[in-house]
Parts: sequence; structure tokens; C-alpha cells
Amino acid sequence: MALNLFTRVNSRKGLFAVEKVTLIYNLLTSVLILFIFQRMDHPLVMLTERAVIAGVTFLLMYLYRLAPCKMTAFIRMAVQMSLLSYWYPDTFEFNRVFPNLDHLFASAEQWLFGCQPAVMFNYYLPQMWVSEPFNMGYFAYYPMILIVAMYYFVFRFELFEKLSFVLVTSFFVYYLIYIFVPVAGPQFYFPAIGADNVAKGIFPSIGDYFNHHVELLPGPGYEHGFFYNLVEASQQVGERPTAAFPSSHVGISTILMIMSWRASKKLFGFLLPFYVLLCGATVYIQAHYLIDSIAGFVSAFMLYILVTKMFKKWFAVPMFKYQPRHIAPEPQ
Repeated sequence: MALNLFTRVNSRKGLFAVEKVTLIYNLLTSVLILFIFQRMDHPLVMLTERAVIAGVTFLLMYLYRLAPCKMTAFIRMAVQMSLLSYWYPDTFEFNRVFPNLDHLFASAEQWLFGCQPAVMFNYYLPQMWVSEPFNMGYFAYYPMILIVAMYYFVFRFELFEKLSFVLVTSFFVYYLIYIFVPVAGPQFYFPAIGADNVAKGIFPSIGDYFNHHVELLPGPGYEHGFFYNLVEASQQVGERPTAAFPSSHVGISTILMIMSWRASKKLFGFLLPFYVLLCGATVYIQAHYLIDSIAGFVSAFMLYILVTKMFKKWFAVPMFKYQPRHIAPEPQ
């Protein structure tokens, strides 16, 4: 294992790659807010929050210069990764002003499969022994991100910046799609149009319905299950009628599996069952149409290749120049 967490090193000047891409996304969405300012609910609050995020980013860069070590570098990158929990619901504040497109995706699903897999999957397999594993897989999404990130930090620290950049940039690509392709997914759209319409294969356009309705009804599955209730609780807190196409759950977890395979075959093998269950759960709990999950899987490989090339071409520089332990650092 490399360098002790608090061993002083010669720091690298400037922003880390993940900080740069966050500031770029911050700027792009700030410009978009100005363009649709009059149509948004609280644009000034959103712009203020973006200014705070940019300020915190530069403050952490300055503090790192005072105490450059693995731990302070980790904090800088971990803060940017944790901000994804802010940027995700933020996409809804944009796409709620655009006409909803679920009717197109539900119709495409019906045409391709002759039914709605998100409905049929759970209808034929409602049992606890099916529901609980799938909900466990869905709930494992964020723990999977944490596990892979911590593995890279502890055992492959020289690649930790690449990991953080690939994950955050991939998320941002998905988020930009969600802003301009407003699809809420079956768990929001089907209750909005009614079960009768879904059964008849009728999928009406609902315009800006979700601009005024964000209610999420309890999902399908074994309602007394432990993992079912964990997923329900997390969705009631953080879910919004946004981010259905393509499935970032499938896309990001696939990227995690690629990176875990490259880091450790044992890590890959440990995560594989959770990954398989997670992919199935996206349709089983009606968070996504099947075409969303397929698109998430396919896009993950394209994104990984593209974002990795971006990192190598524009951002790949050594994280640290290590100081030999027997040589005292020069005075500042």
C-alpha cells in the first residue's frame, strides 16, 4: 500500500480533473438557467448554490496547498463525488419546464415487446423470494460506488483521480441527457395515466404534468420486505420524475464493473451478483422501461471509452511527486 495518509508530499498545483469537469458542468447549467430564467421556480437559489459549490471547490484547492497529502486529495475528490446527490434532483428543475416524453417511450416499449415489461415482470413474479433480492440489488447501487471508490483509494491510489473523473463525468453526461430528454419512467408515468390505459396500451401525452405533480406511489413487490422498505424510503426522499432514459443505474454500475475488473478480479466477482440484480431491479420496481436499461448498458461502454480518452488526453498528470521519507521537505 502506498504512502501514509498524512505524509506530506509536494502538491500538484491547480484543479484536479474531477473539479474541472464539475466546474464546466456548473457553468453550462448556470448559462441554461439564464436562458430559461423566467420559466423556472427558483433560479436565483440555483445560481447561488452553484456559486457556493464553485467557491467550496476553490477553497478546498487552497486548503490542500497548505497540507498536501493523500487524505486532503481524497477529500477534494470525495466532495465532488458526493455532490452528485445534489446534481441529480437538480436535473428535474430543468426538465420539468419541457413537455414530458414518457408517452413516446412507453409506446416504443409496447411496439417492441408487445407489452410493458415493467408491469409484467412484477405481475408474474411478486413473491418475496424474487422481490427482496431485486430490491437488495437496487439498494446496493450507492454501496457499490463506495466500495469501488474506496478500493481504488486504498489499493490503487495512482488511479483514484481517474476513477473519480470517469464516474463524475459519466454522471454529468447522463444528467445533460436527462435535462433535455424529460422521461420520468413507469413508476411516475403509469399512475399519472391510470392502470386502465396501461392495460389497453394507450399512452397519452401529459405535457408538463410533472411540473406540478411529483408524487411517487408505493412500488410493486413484497411490501413487508426489509429491502423493499429500504428502497421505498430512499425513493420517497430523493426520487424525482426525471432521469429515466437511459438508466444511469445500469450505466454507472456497468462502468463500475469495468473498473472493478481492471482493478481486481476478486472485487469484480464480489460485486457481480449485486450488479445482475440491480440491472433486473430497474425494470422490476418500475423505475425504468426495459429500453432505458438496455440503453444504459450499451451507453456505459461508449462512455467509458470516451471519458477515459478525455482523461488521458487532457487531464492525466501525476497526482503527486513523492518525497523520500528520509529527506526532510524543503522549507516553504
